[in-house]
Amino acid sequence: MNSVLEAIKRAVDIEAESIKGLSNRIDESFIEAVELLDSCRGRVIFSGIGKSGLVAKKISSTFSSIGIPSMFVHPSEAAHGDLGMIRSDDVAVLLSNSGATAEVLFLLPMLKRFGLKIISIVGNIHSELARRSDVVLDASVESEATPISLVPTSSTTVALVIGDALAAGLIVKRNFKEEDFAFFHPGGAIGKKLLVRVEDLMHSGDEVPMVGLDESFERLVYEISSKRLGMTTVVDDGGNLVGVITDGDLRRAIERYKSKLFDIKAKDIMSRNPKTIDRFSLAAKAANIMEGYSITSLVVVNVNGRIEGVIHMHDILKAGVL
Repeated sequence: MNSVLEAIKRAVDIEAESIKGLSNRIDESFIEAVELLDSCRGRVIFSGIGKSGLVAKKISSTFSSIGIPSMFVHPSEAAHGDLGMIRSDDVAVLLSNSGATAEVLFLLPMLKRFGLKIISIVGNIHSELARRSDVVLDASVESEATPISLVPTSSTTVALVIGDALAAGLIVKRNFKEEDFAFFHPGGAIGKKLLVRVEDLMHSGDEVPMVGLDESFERLVYEISSKRLGMTTVVDDGGNLVGVITDGDLRRAIERYKSKLFDIKAKDIMSRNPKTIDRFSLAAKAANIMEGYSITSLVVVNVNGRIEGVIHMHDILKAGVL
C-alpha cells in the first residue's frame, strides 16, 4: 500500500514540477499567440489526436466560454469532408506532444492552403510541426508522471495549462468582464449568480413593510407579521428611509420595556442608517452584504435614496443564486 501512495504522491509532484518548468518558459511567443488569437476575425480551429485531441476540445470549450468562437476539428475527419468547416479568416491551434503525429502533419498543408496562421502547442520544439508553425508554444516536460513513462500525464497537463494561460491573456486583452462571462452562461448556478439582479427578486409596492416614525408597537407587530419579511422599514413624513425594525428588535423591546411596551414608538427601537442596495446590483452581491453583516434583508433604494423594495435572503436562496 505504501508503494501505491508513493506513486500517487510522485505523480502529483512531477506534474507540479512540470507546470513550474512551463512557468519559467513563458516568453514573447505567448504574447504573439495572444495577439494572433485576438486579431482572428473567424474562429479558432483546434485539432489534435488521442489525448492531445481531448485537451484540444477542452481548450476550445474554454475559449468559447469567454466569447471567442472556436471549434474542434478531428484531423482524420478533416480529410474526409470536415475541411468544409474551415474558413480563410480562421486561426489554427494544433496540439501534439511529439510534433510528429502523422494525422496532424497531414492536416498542415490543407490549413496552409486556406491561408490559416498556425499556433502549435508541442512537446518537441525541433519537430516538423514546430518548424511549420507561425507561433510555437513549448509544452515539453522532463518526464511523464506515472511509472510507465509512455502514459500521457505531465505532457497533457502542461498542454492544458497553456490553453488556460492563453485564455487568461485573452481575458485581459479583451477586457472581458464577469457580466460578459454570464452572457455565455445563462443556465445553471453560474448564470444565476452572474445574471440574477436584485430587481428580479425584490418585494415591491404593497409588499414592502413600511411604518412612520411615530407608529405604535402594535402597528409594528402587525406590519412585520403581515408582510412576512421579518422586518419593516421606517420612513419620515417625506417618505424617506430613516431606519428599519426587525423581529429581533421587537423581542429585545419586549425584554427592555415590559409593561411600558405599548407606549413606545417606532423611532424608539429602530436601527438607524440601515444597509441598502440598488435594484441593478447582482443578487449575489446582496447576499454577500447580508452575510457580512449577519442580516437577512436589505432595503432597495434608488439614486435619491427613495425606497423601491426589499430583498430577503430567503428569496436569494429560493432562486438558487447561492
